[in-house]
Formats: sequence, structure tokens, C-alpha cells
Amino acid sequence: MRTSIARALLCSSSLCLAGCNDGSGDPKAQIGANPVLPEIQQYLLPPIHIARIVGWKKDETPTVAQDLQAKAFATGLQHPRSLYVLPNGDVLVVESKAPKGAPIKRPKEIVMGFVESWATSGGDSGESNRITLLRDSNGDGVPETQSVFLDHLNSPFGVALVGNELYVADTDAIVRYPYREGDTKITAAGTVLTPLPGGPINHHWTKSLVASPDGSKLYAGVGSNSNITENGMEAEHNRAAILEVDRASGRWRVFASGLRNPNGLSFEPQTGALWTVVNERDELGPDLVPDYMTSVKEGGFYGWPYSYFGQHVDPRVKPERPDLVAKAIVPDYALSSHVAPLGLAFNTGTSLPANFRGGAFVGEHGSWNRQVLNGYKVVFVPFTDGKPSGPAQDVVTGFLNDKNQARGRPVGVAIDKTGALLVADDSGNTVWRVSAAHPQLTQR
Repeated sequence: MRTSIARALLCSSSLCLAGCNDGSGDPKAQIGANPVLPEIQQYLLPPIHIARIVGWKKDETPTVAQDLQAKAFATGLQHPRSLYVLPNGDVLVVESKAPKGAPIKRPKEIVMGFVESWATSGGDSGESNRITLLRDSNGDGVPETQSVFLDHLNSPFGVALVGNELYVADTDAIVRYPYREGDTKITAAGTVLTPLPGGPINHHWTKSLVASPDGSKLYAGVGSNSNITENGMEAEHNRAAILEVDRASGRWRVFASGLRNPNGLSFEPQTGALWTVVNERDELGPDLVPDYMTSVKEGGFYGWPYSYFGQHVDPRVKPERPDLVAKAIVPDYALSSHVAPLGLAFNTGTSLPANFRGGAFVGEHGSWNRQVLNGYKVVFVPFTDGKPSGPAQDVVTGFLNDKNQARGRPVGVAIDKTGALLVADDSGNTVWRVSAAHPQLTQR
């Protein structure tokens, strides 16, 4: 019954979208520190344009920028979502599927659940919710070892290693495991360091994780429990925030708030500032609201749900909070609307061509609610003196074919021990490795 309702509602929404122009503007006009912000549009049902997953054909690879090459580093995975490179060069691939949440009752939520199931692949395999280890000892891009490193996890996403302790951010807790360099499998039971906001609704279930440079703190990204508080403010307690966790005691506090869905937590190497990429709200139009990347200020408030991109008020939220709107921080850098950034990695190496050094790679999972699809790629944002300093450059594309079907969708990104870029493709069930096409030239 629920599927039939979803199909009927989706059909009406899709037909409307197919037959009329939704007013989508130029996505590039919304990239940078001063994005174009058009007038608000509101809908009973949001426009829907789904890039249906078709997968990669044999010998197909993503398209990469000039002087780069892409090869599959691992295939046949189950929803690879995030990546973590251990000090010895081993690569941890977090394979994860969404947890079961509260019963869906609203028509719009039924549609969105159906959309999500249609726009992903891999089914309900029990082989997900694990971490796979890839070991490429000689750095030739071909792992000699692929093994299940940790299993039976609860929708994991973030990973951080401090000394001999490995921390995994499950959807409802940060769990600590013992680790020794060279381990290919952890069999010890984990210990909960601290719970994280979880179900039963758990709208944004992925929990990013990063350790402070000195290892004393962990930072966890916790997304909102709704698009725009439709589940009530009580469901948003300690959500839409980055939590700071004391690693010794497990005590925590809200470090920054008003971040609808913060992911890809990383420390910028030159300034030591914490950065994140954020998925902003939907249903205000094809060009609202731009997703963004930003440095994160201690105690900072970034607008959600009351305003966006600083003091632009969202009229759907009642009661209003002008006091919070007045102090909402403008993000550093817009990435364009609905690109769904989920991965962030700073590149300090010299293995890639010079134009891809000293900045940040961002994995954009891709849009579902605008006529012209947006995202579905990895971009590079150049930095100077610890701040974005130019337009985002396309680095890895080709996730969409000429029929706007998705071969895959990028999520997490990381830099391996050789300086190559790794990309987790959760719908193509692949980890891609992007390296210099002519390595000898990058050293000049």
C-alpha cells in the first residue's frame, strides 16, 4: 500500500516537473563566498528528478580532469560511504546502510522514502554495516589484501584513530576499539565512549568523526531530524550540531549549532581550524538553499532552522527567533544548491598536479529535487592562507551518463599514503583511486 501511494504521488510530482521549467538557474552562480540567492518558492510536494542507479559497465570509469587517471581500487562493496587512511597506509572503507527508523506516516515522507530506495543500490544485504580493510603495500593502486576489519556495526560512518585506540561513530554512539599497527581484523568487543543522538526517527543518520590534532578531543557531526523541524523541535535536541567529546571521559558539549547536516569534518592543515561540509534545507526552490563548506567557530550558530546563509529568514519556522537569526554566521563558501556534500579532504601532498594541491576535495552525492541535476562529482576548492581562494574545479565526473542515469554517487574522499585521491562510491559499490596520469611530471 505504501509503495502504491508513493508511486502515485511521485508520478504526479514527476509529471509536473517533466512538463514545466522549475526555474533552475546556473549552478555556478552559487559557488563561492557570495552566492546568488533567488526568491523563495514553496511546494505542497517538492519537484523530484531522480537519477536512477544503473551501475558501471565493464571497463567504465569516472571522467577525471586533465593530467589525472582513475582506476577502481576496490569493487563489489556494499554501500561504501566513508574512507580512513591509517598511519601505515591501510585504507579503511566504511560500508553502511541506513538504520530502521520510526514508522513513516506523512505523504511527503512516504515519497521521500521511496525516492531514497530508488536512488540507491545494493539492496538490504547483511554484508554492509562493516569496515573493510584494503592494504596496498607497494602503492601501485592494487590492494594485495582485502579483509573484513570490523563487522556487525550499527550504521557506522566516521572513524578516527588516536594512538592505539580506534573510534567508530555508529549512528547512535562513538565506540572505542583496541588497535595495533598492522592489524587486519579487530575481534575485541568495542566499548561505548559516549552515546550520540539516534532513533527512533534518526532522519540524518550518518555521524562524521574527527580527532583533534592533539588527540584529546573528538568531534562528531550530528544532522537534524527533519528538513525544517516538521518532526517538532523536541526531536532536534542536540542535533544539527557538531559535538565536542572529551576522549578521556566521554563527556561532551555542543561545539557549534545550526548546521543542518554537517559531514566530512576535517582540520585545515595550515591554520588548524575545524572545517565541515553541510547539507542545507530543501523545498524552497531549485536554487535554495546552497550547500556549503565552512570553518567552524566554537560556540557558533549557523542558522538552521530559523535562517539560511546568514540572516535570510526561513518563513516556514514558527515561532521565529530573531535573536538567533541576528547572530547566525555566514558560511565561508557555497557549493551550489542541493549538491549534497558528504566528504571533505585537504590535500597537502605533491603527488597530484600542482593545481590540485593546497586545497580541499569535496565529494558531492548529488541532487534529487531540481530539474537540472547538480553535484554527482568530486570538486577541488583551492585555498590560500587557510581560506578558499577561487572557484571550485571539477575533478571527478562521469557519475551521470548521457541519459542522466547514475552510474554511481560519490560520498567520502581521502588521500592515500602515495598522495592519490580515493573516492567512495556508495551506489557503484566501488572505491576509485585518482592519481597523476604522468607521475614524473608532478615532481617538477
